[in-house]
Amino acid sequence: MSSLTLLRAADYPRMPWKNGGGSTEEITRDGGAGLEGFGWRLSIADIAESGGFSSFAGYQRVISVLQGDGMRLMVDGQASRELLAFDAFAFSGESAVSCNLLGGPIRDFNLIYAPQRFAARLQWLPGESRVYSSAQTLLVFAAHERVRVKVAGHAEQSLGRYDCLRLDGNHGLLEFEVSGQICLIELTER
Repeated sequence: MSSLTLLRAADYPRMPWKNGGGSTEEITRDGGAGLEGFGWRLSIADIAESGGFSSFAGYQRVISVLQGDGMRLMVDGQASRELLAFDAFAFSGESAVSCNLLGGPIRDFNLIYAPQRFAARLQWLPGESRVYSSAQTLLVFAAHERVRVKVAGHAEQSLGRYDCLRLDGNHGLLEFEVSGQICLIELTER
């Protein structure tokens, strides 16, 4: 039987970056302690100025801008496209990465996962959606206020801005309906 947990943005713990350059609100993770040992981790970071990113050797990263004018990354000496709101960009956690902000400060959204341990898929869905997934863990992150999520076999959930609905233990094809802009993350252990 699958379990459903509603995570409220107001309750996310804040933790320092590995490089000491800022802090992150940790939404959820699969295990581990501190910044080590997890198989996957979902978080929000505030970036006040251009600068370097922390290294996460052995992990894959997917980043999206939530608020602000956006950024451009330098990944191992190669410039990314301009990353604007709700545009996902993937790179290796062990790459040398720095960002140049396109305007003022931004908030970003990060999935970090160990690809040898988990298969992962991240996608932004705008507005009304009906989704089917067979992933073991599903994360539904609300990009705006008043997002409604109805998962088959569970009561409808109402999410505020940056709240996250976590479903664990899925063992079949699951149907759910969403009203409002979300990010859907699907994770399955290898």
